Amino acid sequence: MYEYIKGKIDELSPAMAVIEASQIGYAINISLNTYAALEGKAEAKLYIYEAIREDAFVLYGFSEKSERELFLLLISVSGVGANTARMILSSFSVDELQAIISGENVNQLKAVKGIGLKTAQRIIVDLKDKVGKETNPLGAQIQVNNNREEALTALVLLGFNRSASAKVVDKIIASDPAITLEKIIKEALKQL
Repeated sequence: MYEYIKGKIDELSPAMAVIEASQIGYAINISLNTYAALEGKAEAKLYIYEAIREDAFVLYGFSEKSERELFLLLISVSGVGANTARMILSSFSVDELQAIISGENVNQLKAVKGIGLKTAQRIIVDLKDKVGKETNPLGAQIQVNNNREEALTALVLLGFNRSASAKVVDKIIASDPAITLEKIIKEALKQL
């Protein structure tokens, strides 16, 4: 499974990007939001979703992990395929779509080509709780907890004791709750 593909942008259109990485050109389906993020750039890093079917091996790429996560939520809804999810993400930004789903705005979803009333309602019913958690005020706290766990895992893999690492990481996060994962790890390495 690919996490991301990083390389030179060989071709770019509103629906597809060809990224050359290690002398291989990957044709990657993209949304308009990702196209806007890549436009005018020579290199790109796209987070990948692989759709492997009997007749095709298709890559979908996203400029941000949050867009890929929302894509994965959308395709988990019955009746929403990868191309429909890409169309939805081309119509709205990640924040707009989360607000539409949380606010149960069926009419805005219906405005997307290929989305009928039943599909729009199904998307809202299936994803309201999942998206609502990401947009609630505790969202920042959830991110801090994820950063804490990822930092601890990285430090343990580097050979440091877990309990000693946990004390240092907790102290670092307490002093700056908005600190990034990379800064947590760098600061912990200095203190351990």
